[in-house]
Amino acid sequence: MKIINKLPKSNQDIHLDLIKNGWIPMNEPKNLISAILLSIPLMIVNAFISIGVIEIFSTISFRDFGFTTDSLTITINFSIIFWLVLLLIFHELLHLIFIPNFIKSEKTFIGITLFGGFVITEEEVSKPRYIFITIAPFIIISIISPLIFGMLGLLTTTLKFLIILNSMASSVDILNLILIIKQVPKKATLISNGPDTYWKNTQRNEKSKHNESKIFY
Repeated sequence: MKIINKLPKSNQDIHLDLIKNGWIPMNEPKNLISAILLSIPLMIVNAFISIGVIEIFSTISFRDFGFTTDSLTITINFSIIFWLVLLLIFHELLHLIFIPNFIKSEKTFIGITLFGGFVITEEEVSKPRYIFITIAPFIIISIISPLIFGMLGLLTTTLKFLIILNSMASSVDILNLILIIKQVPKKATLISNGPDTYWKNTQRNEKSKHNESKIFY
């Protein structure tokens, strides 16, 4: 695992090598800004999902966050900044820890930019594992945690805010999930070249190897 301060770029030589070896590039947003813009509707959907989970145990309203019918009050203090930074770090760590062998990996990167944190791995990852890595922060922070805190009676206004904020911040993750489900076969393996993602149908390759073994034997 390597800590870096900017998103790694796509390597053209690696791209050509992947294409040569049967990897297929995914059709995905060309940059982070495009991904954020495309995921705006998902921000709303995600927020409503978390609000629905929170309301199982506790009421929630705009007034809780400083909104009233005739004014908006925003109070920023060091404690909320601390919690926001902690949320960012925890969100990215939840991506990271589910990457196979991430500690020893020389092809896994974590960092923070002006647009937030990121985790990228250029290791080969199965589709089910890749999906879990992608949605883990949304599921754990914005769905499971409000269920646990709600049952324990610990859903404070700050926690509600952080849970909903994480839901909205996970919109790009959900966009990636949709793209993977639509484009990548069930038994495929995925790999990244910087921000670009590729897939290969490993099931087909296994069948080919099995057929070859029949010929030789």
